[in-house]
Amino acid sequence: MSKIIFSVSELNQASQQLLENHFPAIWVEGEISNLVRPTSGHLYFSLKDPKAQVRCALFRFQARALPFELSNGLLVQALAKVSLYPDRGDYQLIVERVEMAGDGLLKQAFDALVEKLSKEGLFEERWKKPLPFLPKKIGVITSPTGAAIRDILSVLQRRFPQIPVIIYPTKVQGAEAAGEIIAALRAANQHQVADVLLLARGGGSLEDLWPFNEERVARAIFESKIPIVTGIGHEIDFTIADFAADKRAPTPSAAAELITPHQAVLQQQFLLFETRLIHEMTKFLQHQAQRLDWLFKHLKHPGQVIKAEQQQIKRLEQQLIQLMQQTLKEKETVLKNAIRALNTVSPLATLARGYAIIFKEEAETVIRSTADISIDEVFRLKLSDGTFRAKRLS
Repeated sequence: MSKIIFSVSELNQASQQLLENHFPAIWVEGEISNLVRPTSGHLYFSLKDPKAQVRCALFRFQARALPFELSNGLLVQALAKVSLYPDRGDYQLIVERVEMAGDGLLKQAFDALVEKLSKEGLFEERWKKPLPFLPKKIGVITSPTGAAIRDILSVLQRRFPQIPVIIYPTKVQGAEAAGEIIAALRAANQHQVADVLLLARGGGSLEDLWPFNEERVARAIFESKIPIVTGIGHEIDFTIADFAADKRAPTPSAAAELITPHQAVLQQQFLLFETRLIHEMTKFLQHQAQRLDWLFKHLKHPGQVIKAEQQQIKRLEQQLIQLMQQTLKEKETVLKNAIRALNTVSPLATLARGYAIIFKEEAETVIRSTADISIDEVFRLKLSDGTFRAKRLS
């Protein structure tokens, strides 16, 4: 029996045809690794899972049509044809289409919702409510059985055990979690007992944390009248709830520290304030004592004050008398001058020089001419020292 001998190239070509004919286009899910971007525009990478990997080629025209950029570590689903690269004998997938898978789809939804809510302004700083310096009561919204609640209570007990804590138990993972979180937020706002709320859970995958990335949860946080602090997952975990909250802490324990001052620190501050207050009050009292001593030294006896006032009254009385006398003299001089001026024009002065004034008998009419009086008419003569009656004879 003769041997059938294949050359390497013949074997690779036969294997290529066998693979391509046997497998139609199939979907393969895996994580991208060893991504290479040559200048040709083609993309070469591997798809892997925990047990195996396969080489992939995505040619330039299909790469341009991708709705997102490929990167190492991204979990995807690839529609591909199974083939073999004859030159090297490498089994590979010729990728025609790529979609995000698992966390990839969630990441895509996450980014889309962040963009949507950002455009609406839900994350703007102007809406953030200030946290109380010393809460009267703290509300905690989380699972009552997880590690997060234990960490939170431990921190609160250590930092300020006197602050009451109200726990609103909710699921923090799974399909029912978002609804329970919203119900707890609304209940806390309706009760208005806590003056700060802590929304928390431990770490997990993007899928585990997804209830905190739902739009309805973000809107419930935004609508809360009570300030909300989130402590969700680990430091590298960010959720949409973190963006909508008034403050974000990297972990549940850090959130508990953020909303409570440390009792020992406050006591130290109070002692410092007390020392400063005593110092300032001592300085003030010393200053007032010195001022009182100065006032006491310059304080006059009431008798001295009264005596000084009496002397001042006497001086004023004398000044008033002198002023009145001077004023009277001045007025007297003015009056005498007026009398002299009046006498010069007074009819009495004329009468004193021997003249007389003739009046009608029955009236005070002055007779100025002989025509004003008839013969035998009686008239009155006024002299400087009296009045008498006379008659015209001719």
